[in-house]
Amino acid sequence: MREVSREEAKRRIEELRKEILEHQYRYYVLDQPVISDHEFDLLFEELRALEEKFPDLVTPDSPTQRVGGGVSPSFVSVPHTAPVLSLSNAFSEGEVRTFDRRIRDLSRTEISPEYVIEPKIDGLSVIIRYENGILALGLTRGDGLVGEDVTANIKTVKSIPLRLREEVLGCPDFLEVRGEVYLPKDDFKRLNEERQEKGLSTFANPRNAAAGSLRQLDPKVTASRPLRALFYEIRVIRGIEPPRTEVQALSMLKAMGFPIPKYEFCHSIEDVVSRIERWREERHRLPYDTDGIVIKLNDLDVARSIGATGHSPRYQLAYKFPAEEVETKVLDIIVQVGRTGVLTPTAVLEPVSVSGSTVSRATLHNEDVIREKDIRIGDTVILRKAGEVIPEIVAVVKEKRTGREVEFRMPERCPACGAEVVRLPGEAAHRCTGLACPAQLKESLIHFASRDAMDIRGLGPSMVESLLEAQLVKDAGDLYFLEVEDIMKLPRQGKKSAENLVESIRASKERPLDRLIYALGIRHVGQQASYALAAEFETLDRFLNATEEELTKVPNIGPETARSIVLASRQESMKVIVAKLKKAGLKAAIGKSEKPAATGEGPFSGKTVVVTGTIAGMTRKEAEDAIVALGGKVSSSVSKNTDFLVVGENPGSKLEKAKTTGVPIMSQTEFLKILAERGIKVDGDRR
Repeated sequence: MREVSREEAKRRIEELRKEILEHQYRYYVLDQPVISDHEFDLLFEELRALEEKFPDLVTPDSPTQRVGGGVSPSFVSVPHTAPVLSLSNAFSEGEVRTFDRRIRDLSRTEISPEYVIEPKIDGLSVIIRYENGILALGLTRGDGLVGEDVTANIKTVKSIPLRLREEVLGCPDFLEVRGEVYLPKDDFKRLNEERQEKGLSTFANPRNAAAGSLRQLDPKVTASRPLRALFYEIRVIRGIEPPRTEVQALSMLKAMGFPIPKYEFCHSIEDVVSRIERWREERHRLPYDTDGIVIKLNDLDVARSIGATGHSPRYQLAYKFPAEEVETKVLDIIVQVGRTGVLTPTAVLEPVSVSGSTVSRATLHNEDVIREKDIRIGDTVILRKAGEVIPEIVAVVKEKRTGREVEFRMPERCPACGAEVVRLPGEAAHRCTGLACPAQLKESLIHFASRDAMDIRGLGPSMVESLLEAQLVKDAGDLYFLEVEDIMKLPRQGKKSAENLVESIRASKERPLDRLIYALGIRHVGQQASYALAAEFETLDRFLNATEEELTKVPNIGPETARSIVLASRQESMKVIVAKLKKAGLKAAIGKSEKPAATGEGPFSGKTVVVTGTIAGMTRKEAEDAIVALGGKVSSSVSKNTDFLVVGENPGSKLEKAKTTGVPIMSQTEFLKILAERGIKVDGDRR
């Protein structure tokens, strides 16, 4: 390379970045490359060489910066701006038509709605944020409320733009999009062949390969995998006019530089139904795996008015194609007892490979299903994965019966405790009536200690079983009164493991109210419902004393869920557990999760607080939970209404905006000092 001045290099670097961005857009989005790979490599190499010579001219959005930084010890959890919902599924034409009728009813119109259909990509869902046109954050879907920060890995996926194209629409101040990261089928085959040659384990399917690749702690490993991405939703957009229709949203995504899935506009539900069969075959010609098509209401204003349930949008539907079907044999039918006392029959199968994994069990749901399908022990059956995930027996191959097959009957007594089994009017389920059923207690304790609930590490199924066998616990409340000496008496438990478990139980006392509500295992109350209930009622007592009327006023809490909560709160067993939790000093149980504004306590009382960067020893969610516990309200963006900006390590653009708008800035040291003074422990757990 000839000698160039800094000014010449700056001009050429800008030209090269613009040219490379254009070629990447043509290659990944338009699928219309105008230069060869070799010519592209020469442009890229010229840019890399100039940036090496003038390192001060390197910017985060440069094409050369897709792989940067070291190996991360873990992924940091980050709250989503809004819940990331899943789609409701349909498996028949009738369900698709019901979906259309429901939209008409909810929108109160007889006019035939228009739809957009696109393939349902079988990959890993990701949420990506752009600030002033630059990629700022990449998250996995996680649990729908909180995702994992995989920004460094997202940047290695070449089809994801580091900088938005501004030529057509201009540049939004803030943009959040949702898409799917996937591994093309041909690349998946090559990757598995390479791993096999190296003596490494192979991936079961492209989705697992994509998920495993994106969640590598070392971005260089992710970069070595040929991942691609497609984008299909604008979640948040500020600074430019938002789209009014689904077609417009997809066009905007494409104009900004995002690859989008192949889609079709449909004038009516009849149009949708007529194209389903064609897509059944068409999907096999796509370069990525799909398990159905997504049907989306085109009018986004109507979609917003229709809204969503706690789990899925009412204006979208996933139509699932029939899954791969195989034959296997029913070796036995066993009964399992769940935490709510429901007896679930499960088929023990001759192991068989279906849709990329080996299946040896399939739930039979209830006795009605068994009778309807006439499933007997010893039968040869047709097995598939419902929605490509859950093993399901479709039918019995009756021609292969020998006469030695045995009919199944639900037990009259609980297999776990011997109590009477009943089937309540209007229910398909059989339930154990035993108040002290060990199977129910075991499952409820496992749920209570699970990661999404109280997150008590070391309290897995085997430990729960040991505690119950030793009669050390009768309910979840007893966990908080266990001593190290108690646990050391159990089989294979040394002093160190006992100390670790007791410490983990102690640490769970700090969990917020939404986690405790979910941990209680009330029927119909999932994670998102728990979050909404905690936000509304703020204390456990207020939640458990709420009336059905008060409960149904909470977003996405319906009458059935409200009745379930009221019934649970009246049970003596619930009162006993809550009393123990209060005695043990759980913050959420004794009311310390309540906003301190009412008592005048808390340095953040009545204040709106924003967090930027990484707070040492805490996840983002833990930091924000601490602010709420001390009376504050957490916001995701800096505005004139922001009272404080808490600044951690590697802060983002929020810091500059705070300086510009005059928002008070609190350092991480000051923040952690406040938490320590108020007894909020920071333990550095960032799993």
